[in-house]
Amino acid sequence: MPKRLLVVESPGKVKKLSQILGTDWIVRASCGHIRELSNEGEDSLGFTMEGNSVRCNYIPRDQRAKETIQQLKTAVKQVDEVILATDPDREGETIAWHLKETLGLREPKRVVYTEITPSAVKSAIAHPRKLDSNLIGAGLCRDCLDKLVGYKGSPLVWALNNGAKSVGRVQSATLHLICQREREIQVFVPQDYWSVWVDYQEGFRVFYKGTANTPTETPETETETHDDAASNNPDKPESKRVLSEAEADRLVAEAKQHPHQVIQVEGKLTYRQPPPPFTTSTLQQAAGSKLKFAPEKTMQVAQKLYEAGLITYMRTDSVMLSPEFCASVRKWLEEHDPQNVPQQVKKHRSSKTAQEAHEAIRPTDVFRPSVQLRAELPEDEFNLYVMIWKRAVASQCRPAQVRKTLIITQSGNILWQARGQVVEFYGYAKYWPNLGKDAVLPIVQQGQKLTLENAGHEKKQTQPPPRYSEPKLVQLMERKGIGRPSTYAPTVATLKKRNYIELIKDHLHPTSLGLEVDEFLQKALPDLLEAEFTAKMEAELDKIAEGKNSWQSYLTTWNESYFVPALSKAKTVVINSGNTGNNHGKVERKYESSKTKCPECSNFLVKIPSSKVKKKYFLKCVSGCENIVLFWSDFHKRWEAPKTKISADEKTNKSETKLTSYPCPVCKKPLEEYSYIKDGENKTMLRCSGQDSWKDKKHKDAAYFHTAKGWWSPKFGNLII
Repeated sequence: MPKRLLVVESPGKVKKLSQILGTDWIVRASCGHIRELSNEGEDSLGFTMEGNSVRCNYIPRDQRAKETIQQLKTAVKQVDEVILATDPDREGETIAWHLKETLGLREPKRVVYTEITPSAVKSAIAHPRKLDSNLIGAGLCRDCLDKLVGYKGSPLVWALNNGAKSVGRVQSATLHLICQREREIQVFVPQDYWSVWVDYQEGFRVFYKGTANTPTETPETETETHDDAASNNPDKPESKRVLSEAEADRLVAEAKQHPHQVIQVEGKLTYRQPPPPFTTSTLQQAAGSKLKFAPEKTMQVAQKLYEAGLITYMRTDSVMLSPEFCASVRKWLEEHDPQNVPQQVKKHRSSKTAQEAHEAIRPTDVFRPSVQLRAELPEDEFNLYVMIWKRAVASQCRPAQVRKTLIITQSGNILWQARGQVVEFYGYAKYWPNLGKDAVLPIVQQGQKLTLENAGHEKKQTQPPPRYSEPKLVQLMERKGIGRPSTYAPTVATLKKRNYIELIKDHLHPTSLGLEVDEFLQKALPDLLEAEFTAKMEAELDKIAEGKNSWQSYLTTWNESYFVPALSKAKTVVINSGNTGNNHGKVERKYESSKTKCPECSNFLVKIPSSKVKKKYFLKCVSGCENIVLFWSDFHKRWEAPKTKISADEKTNKSETKLTSYPCPVCKKPLEEYSYIKDGENKTMLRCSGQDSWKDKKHKDAAYFHTAKGWWSPKFGNLII
C-alpha cells in the first residue's frame, strides 16, 4: 500500500515521477492553481482591507478544480504523509500554500527540485523544508494587487464604449511601450543622406571617414553583448553621413583627383566571451528570433521538455549552473572537442533580483544522444531542446578569438576607412554562432600607394525606429523591470487576445483600439504606464519575498496613498473624455462603408470587423443613431437587427412588468416581476428594474426565482419580506 502522497502542479509530471518514486508513493497533480479570489464583496474584489490587514476569500477556480480538490482529499486519507512538490518559484510556493489550506494540512513538507531526474527528485525528498511564508506573502500580494488594479481600473476604459475590456498592472505598461514606439514612428520625418565610398584595385572598399584637419574622433568602444533578440541581418557598412548630394559629388571628385595611400593599419586579436545559459527571458528571445516561436509557444514547448525530464525548470532568471552539470559538460568536451575545454570556466552573473537558488535552463543529461531524441520528440520540442543544449554547452567553452583589422587611407585632405574581421578560433561559437561573417581585408603596409578603381556614393534615408518583434518586446520588458519571468509570455498573449496589439510580419503593431486605450490611460492613470513605476512595484514584491516588508502593509498603504486618489482623479477624466468627442491626439477609427443604409438616418452603415460572426463583420451606424446594428441572416439572405432587439410586442410586455417594493441587492433600485416561458411552463422571477442592469457584471446573479417557499436567489438566498 502506498504510504506517501506527492502533490505536483502539472499532470504531465505524474507518470515520470511515479516511475522514479515507485509503488510506495501516490503522485497527484493540482493542475496549476486550484483556488482564486472570489468575486464577492466591494467591487467583486474577493478581499477586504481594514487598517493594515487584508482578508482574502478564496474559492475553487472552477468545476475541474472542485473535482481535483475532492480527489486530493481522498488521496490524503489513504496515506501517512503528504509532501508538496509544486514548482520552485513564488507562484509554486503560493499554490503549495493553497493546497495546505484546502486539504487541511498542518505542517506539510515542501520539496523543491529544478529537474525531474531520479537523483534530483530523491535528493529533494531527502531534504524537505517548511513552506516559505515570505514567498507566499509576495504571491498573495501580487494576486490582490493585480485584481485590485484590474477590477478597479478596467471600468474606466469600459466607459470609452470602444470595445476595451481591461486594464492591468503589467499589461498596460507593456502596451504603452508598443504605443509609444508607434507614435515615434508616426511623427518621424525621414532625412536624405549619402554614403560615399572608394574601391581599390588591391581588392577592398573604404568609406568616407572625415577630413585630416578635423579633430580626431574618439574611437568607438566595442561593447560585448549577446543579443538573443537580434535578427540575423547585420547592418551593411556605410560612410560618415553626408547631408547633401553636392557635398557627396565633391568628395567623389576629390577622391578621383588625388592619389591614395595607406596612413594607418591596425590589427588586434579580440576575445569574445561565451554567452550565459538561458533564462526564461533569453530563451523566449532566442526561440522567437531563431525558431519564430511566440513567447507563449516557447513556454508551452519548454514545459513539455521539463515534464519529460529533459531540461531543468523553465521559469528562472538565474544564469547559475550546478557544479555537477559544469563537470559533465567539461567531460563531454574532453571526449568530443578537447580544444574547446577552457582552463577556467567563465562565471556568469545573474541580475540583482535573480533567485540564485535556482539554475539556468539547461539539459538534464548532456550525454543524451540527439539521434534518439529526434525519433522520440515532435519537431518543435526537438528544435527547442537542441537550442537549449547548444547554449548550455557554449556557456562552458573557451572564448572565440577574432582578428579585427582597421585600414585608414588618405587622398588629398580626405580620410577613408575599412574594417574587417576574421575568426581565428571559434570557441563557443562552434555551438552558438553569433559572430557575424568574416570580412577579409588584404595585407597592406603603412605608406603604401593604392590604385583607385572606382569612387561613388549611394543615396540613403534615415529610418524610423523599428517596431518591436516579440523577442525584442520580451527583452525590453526584462530590461525595464516590467513583470517577471512567469509573466512575460502571458502578458503578450493577453494584449493580443484583447485586440490591443497584432502581429504583422513578425512585428507588433498596436491596433486603433490599443492606441485609444493607451491615449486615455495617459490622462487617467499615467503612473501605471510608466516602466519605472511598475518596476518599483516589482521591486517591492521582491522585498516582500525576501522578508524585508509585510505584504499586507504594502498593499493597504499603496492602495490608500496612491490608488484611491488616482482612481478618484481618473473618474473625472472619464467624464471629460466622454464629453469631448474627438480628443486631441486620439486616433480616428476608420471603417469600410457598406451599401446598406441606416433605417433611421439613411446614411450608409459601416462594416465593423468581428471574428465572432460568420461573415467576419457586422453593420453599424456611426452617424449618431443609437443601437443601430445589423447582422447578416443566411436564412433570409438579408441584413437584420439582432434577435435580442426588443420587438414591439416585447416592449408592450415590458411596459406591463410589475414593479415591486423589494430593493435590488446590488444597486437598491426596485426589483421588477418578470414572467417568461421555459420548457413550456410559465415562470416568474424578480430582476433589477435598472435600464442597463443586464449589461452590468455585478447584476449577473441579482435575480430571485419563485419557489414554494417564496422568492429565492442562488447567490443571495431567500428574499426577506
